[in-house]
Amino acid sequence: MIKVFGHTSPDTDSTGSPIIWAWYLNEVRKTPAQAVLQGEPNTEALWMLNRWNLPKPQIIADVAAGDQCVIVDTNNPAELPASLDQAEVIEIIDHHLLAGGIKTRMPINITIRPLACTATIMHDLIGEDMARAPEGVKGAMLTCILSDTLEFRSPTTTAHDRAVAEKLAADLGITIADYAAQMFAAKSDISAFSDEALLRTDSKEYELGGKQLRITVLETTAPQVLLARKDALIAAMPRVAAEDGADEVLCFIVDILREEATLLIPNDFVRLLAERSFGVPVSGDTVVLPGVMSRKKQIIPVLAL
Repeated sequence: MIKVFGHTSPDTDSTGSPIIWAWYLNEVRKTPAQAVLQGEPNTEALWMLNRWNLPKPQIIADVAAGDQCVIVDTNNPAELPASLDQAEVIEIIDHHLLAGGIKTRMPINITIRPLACTATIMHDLIGEDMARAPEGVKGAMLTCILSDTLEFRSPTTTAHDRAVAEKLAADLGITIADYAAQMFAAKSDISAFSDEALLRTDSKEYELGGKQLRITVLETTAPQVLLARKDALIAAMPRVAAEDGADEVLCFIVDILREEATLLIPNDFVRLLAERSFGVPVSGDTVVLPGVMSRKKQIIPVLAL
């Protein structure tokens, strides 16, 4: 049984894409496969599962020797199981930069394309067999694309991502604006999350100048709810950094509707990093970054010490 999984702290794309590809392997390629997750999915991903009556994939802590694996929505070893080198990776499907560091036992299929969403790539790879896909698979695919593109607001959005989403929405009889509003409302409900859990939600590890950073992006249509917890989030950052082996936590609160990010400023290091990276003066414990919405395209590439 092939295990299909994405990155740790699974967002919507890393929850939906394993389901999509496991369906394709099982139903089209006739190869037994199972979608699994590395952690609890976020609130938007849970909403997607409920909306399309999709069972929540099993959560795994690691892989074992002999496991066959397909990796989706990442190729970064820091976001993958600790024992991956003992398993057999047979395929990678991703839309992030090539991180390097994964060693395979034999030549494999690797598909990395400059699109906003892994699900868009899967739509293309599945091709004509998409006609066989059940509503749940199409619904997951649409949700992934709208999530990763922030309903086409993100600068990572391509014309092809939009065209695929519009085709899926038409097939499903869905109005994109109404559907996306429901998605983002679910994503914005953070009432059940502790401060530490929030700082680990949609979070990536990144090294900069010898510093290990945990870069968290919290996308919401209700930024005031998160900003009301600003002091508690800042107080939790040293604990999260210490427990996760990071030097600093960067937390960006992305306002989907206003298309801007607010970076929390817990200390002088983050203040200097913000000033040098984004060219803005910082005087308090937050700084607003107009137009910044994408970690992949607008945050990580510009970080500078």
